[in-house]
Amino acid sequence: MNTKQKKISYEGEIIAVQPRSNVWRYRLDNRTHSHIGYNLFLKGNADGEEREFVIAISEKQQEKYKFHIGDVIKGTGWTKLYPQLEYADYYRVGGLKKILSAPNREATSAPWNDEVPALSVYEWRGCRMLDKRVWSSKCKTCKWACMANVAIEYDWGISQKFRFESFCYGQKNCKYYKMGKPRAVPYKNCGSSYDEGWLDEICTERRGLDE
Repeated sequence: MNTKQKKISYEGEIIAVQPRSNVWRYRLDNRTHSHIGYNLFLKGNADGEEREFVIAISEKQQEKYKFHIGDVIKGTGWTKLYPQLEYADYYRVGGLKKILSAPNREATSAPWNDEVPALSVYEWRGCRMLDKRVWSSKCKTCKWACMANVAIEYDWGISQKFRFESFCYGQKNCKYYKMGKPRAVPYKNCGSSYDEGWLDEICTERRGLDE
């Protein structure tokens, strides 16, 4: 476990904006989603290295700056204290500044890469499991896609297991959507149960096929 943090400087172009979500799993009785901000996917320089990276920002920061694809930004951030808990490379970001404000896109079909909505919209819509390969190949720029931080209650109140899972908040009839394989949810001395998609129906029951 990494217990050392480092403050870094970064500058880059935004290539995607997606919700930042925490998911708590307990066998097949519960899959609870909480939305804690946004992840900005950037291509540029982080800590002196040219590459792609992800920074986590708050809802208030997104409301203030209205970040979207094509913006060039810079700032500072901290490396992760517990890498297994956080998908973003850097969080607790500060000194945010737009160097270049690009025109916002108008998306008329998937992937939906226009301006992201408020977190309350994601809360209302609910999400379905999304195949990770589809997330990386088709949905990386889509505002309805998400790579969530997942905690699995492995031994109630004693220990948890952690991983990252991809989800979709988009239209149920999206041409790119694919659930992927059922997801194992282990529990101590009980093996694994499998989330085969029926929880998706509960999470998105208030939406129609084209919503």
